[in-house]
Amino acid sequence: MSVMRASRRSISGLTPAAAAALSAAAVLTLSACGDGESGTVTEDGRLRVTASFYPMQFLAEEIGGRHAEVSTLTKPGTEPHDLELSPRQTGELADAGLIVYLKDMQPAVDEAIEQSGAEHVVEASEFTSLEKHGGGEHAEEEADGGHEGHDHGGEDGGDPHIWLDPVRYAEVAEGVGKAMAEADPDHAAAYEKNAAELADRLRKLDGEFAAGLENRRTDTFITTHAAFAYIADRYGLVQESIKGLSPESEPSAARMKQLQEIAEEDGVTTVFFETLVSDKTARTLAGDLDLRTDVLDPIEGVTDKSKGDDYFEIMEANLGALQQALGAK
Repeated sequence: MSVMRASRRSISGLTPAAAAALSAAAVLTLSACGDGESGTVTEDGRLRVTASFYPMQFLAEEIGGRHAEVSTLTKPGTEPHDLELSPRQTGELADAGLIVYLKDMQPAVDEAIEQSGAEHVVEASEFTSLEKHGGGEHAEEEADGGHEGHDHGGEDGGDPHIWLDPVRYAEVAEGVGKAMAEADPDHAAAYEKNAAELADRLRKLDGEFAAGLENRRTDTFITTHAAFAYIADRYGLVQESIKGLSPESEPSAARMKQLQEIAEEDGVTTVFFETLVSDKTARTLAGDLDLRTDVLDPIEGVTDKSKGDDYFEIMEANLGALQQALGAK
């Protein structure tokens, strides 16, 4: 504003060329002041964070606290693997102060981020390790195909569902905290403090799962798609999935017969389904075997049907469901 006031006081005493130059300078100065940092922060100074889907959104919200404004590309109720982005959403990525995503989980997001040219991008799997997982310990391998599909996962077939392992998720939380501190140095201390506290809560949750599942009648559980292999690995369980890593793939008749045999041999009591994927196949299998059904939530999104309002509440519900299904005392 001071530049504009100066131009108004002195412009009458200048040559036309000088007056035009001074006016142009004033306009440029005001324009620069109004743009902020290319939209990377809000008007009240909060870091604009774009998350790819709920597990990344939850981290950013918990770590960002009052210093960040977090939005998500995957709206509640949307199956994240199926996400398609509009041109407008893709364009808005360039204005994000930080993008938090998990590669190979959502191909449309990976492509959009690559095109965006955004300066601050954090990819969650950089902070932990991915494992190769299929449909379960006894999952059949068929030459003709796809029911054990790995149609989201890296070239090495890495399972992206790392947030369901509290230990790996804690490692990601610490990494995201450092990335937010780098993107917004003025609030670095707050981000790092929040990340450390979140990691502590996640490691405590790990302890609850370990203790809660220690004394159990059976190790085996059946679920719709193979999202829970990290939980199985962490706590010594055996996951057998109907549909493999992809929730959209369809099981073969041979796989369904195999699951029936596994259920009988291992004393399986429950077939788990999810909130964002059709439960038809799970209920069919459970009906054929006279087993009960229950929800084991991969927490890819939170809706009114979720057994909790956030990650921790839903994970506690998952623990309770597993305890009941496995006969844990």
